[in-house]
Amino acid sequence: MEASTGLSRNIATTILEGFNRHFSIFQQITSGARERFEQADWHAVHASSRERITLYDQRIRETITKVRELYGIAELDTELWKDTKLCYIHLLSYHQQPELAETFYNSVFCHQFDRIYYTNEFIFIRNAISTDYIESTDSERVSYQCYYPNESGLMAAIHQVIQQAGFTAPFEDLERDMRSIRKAIVKRFRGKLARKTHLNFQLSVICSPFFRNKAAYLVGHYINGREDEGFALAVLNNEQGQLYIDTLLIGEKQLSVVFSYSQAYFMIEHQVPSAIVDFLQKILPERTRSELYSSIGLHKQGKSDFYRHYLHHMRHSSDKFVIAPGIRGMVMMVFTLPSYRYVFKIIKDKFAPQKEFTRKVVAEKYQLVKRHDRVGRMADMLEYSDVSIPQDRIHPDLLQELLDTCASSMAIVDGKVIFKHLYIERRMIPLNMYLETATESQLERVIRDYGNAIKQLAAANIFPGDFLYKNFGVTQLGRVVFYDYDEISYMTECNFRKIPPPRFPEDEFSSEPWYSIEPNDVFPEEFGTFLLTNPKIRKIFMKYHKDLLSAAYWQKKKDNILNGIYEDVFPYPEGLRFKR
Repeated sequence: MEASTGLSRNIATTILEGFNRHFSIFQQITSGARERFEQADWHAVHASSRERITLYDQRIRETITKVRELYGIAELDTELWKDTKLCYIHLLSYHQQPELAETFYNSVFCHQFDRIYYTNEFIFIRNAISTDYIESTDSERVSYQCYYPNESGLMAAIHQVIQQAGFTAPFEDLERDMRSIRKAIVKRFRGKLARKTHLNFQLSVICSPFFRNKAAYLVGHYINGREDEGFALAVLNNEQGQLYIDTLLIGEKQLSVVFSYSQAYFMIEHQVPSAIVDFLQKILPERTRSELYSSIGLHKQGKSDFYRHYLHHMRHSSDKFVIAPGIRGMVMMVFTLPSYRYVFKIIKDKFAPQKEFTRKVVAEKYQLVKRHDRVGRMADMLEYSDVSIPQDRIHPDLLQELLDTCASSMAIVDGKVIFKHLYIERRMIPLNMYLETATESQLERVIRDYGNAIKQLAAANIFPGDFLYKNFGVTQLGRVVFYDYDEISYMTECNFRKIPPPRFPEDEFSSEPWYSIEPNDVFPEEFGTFLLTNPKIRKIFMKYHKDLLSAAYWQKKKDNILNGIYEDVFPYPEGLRFKR
């Protein structure tokens, strides 16, 4: 027994060493974000983001190999692994990232053993170590700093926040930016925040900036009497070695878009991620812990927290999974639980004839989205294997359609339907359904945003491939987001062409084109044929986005990307930006 306990302790130690190595490398990559931002090295920004996403799986494989080599672990010894988990919990007693380490342990175990052992005896279905009030052991690396405007004045406190953010690059004109901040505050609060004082007037600001793409954000929270909201200062680089404040965002609605599940992951360096998530949840109460962990690049922890939430919801609900509303997809089978705000997607066994690619290609497209900058216009997804759903929670019509279309990706065992591989995304209103009931003002807003979504994706080197409205959704905040990835490609892989004039009058009436078409050829002027059949939609689209029907527009976007020109895409309205 003692030998067994010694082995368990050694295995637990090796797994924790694997996690510590992973988190150290994760932090190393993250810590370079400030320098990349200040040097305006946008190519390195995107490369480091992709590198960090792939890091986790590499460390899991490395740790599994080490455990097997050191201890000869090939088959499951149930008592050994029960003891190993207990030893691991003991090792986490004073750890600063216990929840992340638990998830790492789960991954190491689940990659080796059958799903019948995915219980709390062997893995962390529930967290064993509380993350409440964990703080950094480094007194100079606290999670947030408090400022008291009563002592020095509001603008002096904000100036101090900016100065203490640690930027080494100079500001273009900080006094100008401070005047813009003051104007924004007066406009937002009609001056009352600047005039009123309370004994508890306090600003709390996360010490490390949040870096993403071409921006940095100073994120905080203010309390002034009964007023209590989050805020963020967006800092940009003029690409000439100087910084400037681009806007001040205040309140949950404005911050929600910045922290949306359709955005790329932030880089924020801190030893205690749970403290950052706790802070964010106070200012973004509608965002789940799963979404907030994912937003700071800890997407595996986001998956783990989501699954716990999903299991809890299943225990406390009784409705059945049904086919998701909307037009059936030709590649993915989509279903949902009405009481839950997510959709579940499975790759079908066979695709429609016009879809000339394989299941592997579809999976690769989804991975491309995971690694790429989503610019607020592509929904993030959670990818799972061996997901179990009680058969009696699946509506018979859905079950039959799943068996008809996805039989190779599922199995029915002991009253449970086991899905070998599926994707989970936030549920949105399909754009085609939204358009059916939209008022005139809603129609104008959403079609304008639809075109903006396409343009912003293009700026990020993403060509959606299929522009049909059914492939886009409308979020709770009214933003249009793309969510059907089977035909996406890089802009740089496309050949944008103008349709050549007909050689003879009869060419226009021919059933076949009079010009050659290569596999990657795209003819933007054809988009209107299938998108703009509704006169109202056509009028709005042509008002704002006529350029999308021009091959020259798309070629210019492509040339910018090839020439290393990274366009600005802002997660807030243009009208909120400060004038310079």
